[in-house]
Amino acid sequence: MCGIVGYIGKRDVAPLLLEGLQRLEYRGYDSAGIVITGKAAAGKPGTLKMVKAKGRVRELEAKVPKRFAGTTGIAHTRWATHGAPSDENAHPHLDAENKVAVVHNGIIDNASELRAKLTADGVVFLSETDTEVLTHLIARAQAETLEEKVREALRHVEGTYGIAVLHADFNDRIVVARNGSPVVLGIGEKEMFVASDVAALVAHTRQVVTLDDGEMATLKADDFRTYTTEGSTTTATPTTVEWEAESYDMGGHDTYMHKEISEQADAVDRVLRGRIDDRFSTVHLGGLNLDAREARGVRRIKILGCGTSYHAGQIGAQLIEELARIPADAEPASEFRYRNPVVDPDTLYVAVSQSGETYDVLAAVQELKRKGARVLGVVNVVGSAIAREADGGTYVHAGPEVCVVSTKCFTNTVVAFALLALHLGRIRDLSVADGKRIIDGLRRLPEQISEILGREDEIKRLAAEYADAKSMMFIGRVRGYPVAREASLKLKEVSYIHAEAYPASELKHGPLALIEPAMPTVAIVPDDDLLEKNRAAMEEIKARSGRILAVAHQVQEKADHTIVVPKNENELDPILMGIPLQLFAYHTALAMGRDIDKPRNLAKSVTVE
Repeated sequence: MCGIVGYIGKRDVAPLLLEGLQRLEYRGYDSAGIVITGKAAAGKPGTLKMVKAKGRVRELEAKVPKRFAGTTGIAHTRWATHGAPSDENAHPHLDAENKVAVVHNGIIDNASELRAKLTADGVVFLSETDTEVLTHLIARAQAETLEEKVREALRHVEGTYGIAVLHADFNDRIVVARNGSPVVLGIGEKEMFVASDVAALVAHTRQVVTLDDGEMATLKADDFRTYTTEGSTTTATPTTVEWEAESYDMGGHDTYMHKEISEQADAVDRVLRGRIDDRFSTVHLGGLNLDAREARGVRRIKILGCGTSYHAGQIGAQLIEELARIPADAEPASEFRYRNPVVDPDTLYVAVSQSGETYDVLAAVQELKRKGARVLGVVNVVGSAIAREADGGTYVHAGPEVCVVSTKCFTNTVVAFALLALHLGRIRDLSVADGKRIIDGLRRLPEQISEILGREDEIKRLAAEYADAKSMMFIGRVRGYPVAREASLKLKEVSYIHAEAYPASELKHGPLALIEPAMPTVAIVPDDDLLEKNRAAMEEIKARSGRILAVAHQVQEKADHTIVVPKNENELDPILMGIPLQLFAYHTALAMGRDIDKPRNLAKSVTVE
């Protein structure tokens, strides 16, 4: 979602902030703004200079005047929650005296109540945002220091926030705070950075400190300190970001989505590297913090994720049941904690998130930890909140994923679940022969992915044939159903074509009423023991004059078109069958002229409910 970037040091701040915002554009946003501190004259307070614009960072950059010098500033890309996209609602927000500036990610739940009280006290609001409430609270705080002013204001606030604050009277510092929304400090040489994502930092420093919930920090040019919102000092140990700045570049591709689809063979190789144990036909996942005795005591596994991560979790649950013979299921994390779930001590919970900061997933983890559950994390970002909160877990090592629409991280997450399922299976009852079979299948994946990507021109032509569809159906059985769900989501996200996914067995229980020539169906048809059942479903569709695009291991006679994918082990086939449909969604959107890396209304890292 929204992006924060800030800097304090000796360099000209505006170009640095604008560059940082450009690196955060992938998060999804509708407006942007920048504020810097001007130098204080002798005996006079400092000043704040601000520029804001609805639209893209390039619109903001065009509005920044040539004379906009300063060495301290904060900037923001906003994804609308309170108030429509506009110049007025864009961040940063200033108080009435133009002394306090705030950028904010998250949602203040009691903003309406606070706004009413402030209005009754004579405060005039210039925006519809919840963030402006926080600006006025800080400005009206009676404390002597900026840190105390921010702390006093936050005592009134309910909700989530990642904030950065400037004050004209304290122009030697930036104060930041976190509660449920990421805040990362970047440590430079006599300069300090802050951002909501390391993507904005890695061009300048790879030494970072990630704040925990309830933690604040003061940044000065040559130092920083961290402490709680209650005032207690905390210990911050910098870590080194593993990704280089070049990882966030497009690398010669027209879009990040295309780049990330094309990286999947290497990404899968990376998640496998160093983890396979041929001697015992198993894998090493040292970060699980789950010994063999504890693993054998697990009676059930519950996987929690949102969107694409939820779909990866569905495939993961099937892999765990098939290979480890442990009952497993996946559930949207956004629903889990609101239904007062029974938390069983014999159940292992697995939280899945690309960013490791997805608020719904993080909140579910925190609720589970409060109730004494054991939680593993499957995330892509090292040191993220879920990685820190969980008892253990595994990283998926997909590398930076910039496009809002997830592709390579989905694939690597499913591969990570295959590794987890194999690990648990070999501890339990999976034979050496089956372990070796799965390992051989995993090793074939990178080459098979490259083979699928080599057929992009064919998939592009098929996408052009279906780009005129107003709606599409995706169907699959058992292993194929989560693939259908994810493919349906991809098409919706990036092309805006309405799409639905159903189990193929459910067609005759209602959805068949929608089938007509104008409603194409994408059928996932693996060559397994359900092949004939899937063919029967295609017969039902053809009998009603429906068009069919099949994704299969062999040409399907009943389909109008077939994308043939290489065969792997039955359990691993879903990993490969989703990849051509990523390309299908991409080229459909391209044919329709969509903004592929920044789909409307969506954000990459969803840090609000």
